[in-house]
Amino acid sequence: MAFTAFSQLGLTVSCTAASTAPTSVQAVSAAPTTRPSYQYRVVNAGTELVFLGVGVDDTAAKAAAASLSAGAIPIPSGAVEILGFPAGSYFTGRTASGTSVIYITPGEGM
Repeated sequence: MAFTAFSQLGLTVSCTAASTAPTSVQAVSAAPTTRPSYQYRVVNAGTELVFLGVGVDDTAAKAAAASLSAGAIPIPSGAVEILGFPAGSYFTGRTASGTSVIYITPGEGM
């Protein structure tokens, strides 16, 4: 199986995860591709563990960030992850305390 380097296919968005999940941000693919982006590079640039919530809209993303049983994905401090979600997904994050900035870039590759 061949792996290709991650290629950015849209603008990077960011949000500041906090103890109450903030309004989510949408990461959208852009030209030059006609294929929807199903991969996202997620960077936790802060010092707090972030419980990432992803959904089809703001409400779903906030609900997912509520707990692990609701679908939150733990992203450790300093982590860079390539994760797959439907194109046009919304992202938010929750922390136990404090804040952490997370960056999300749509694209494809590993």
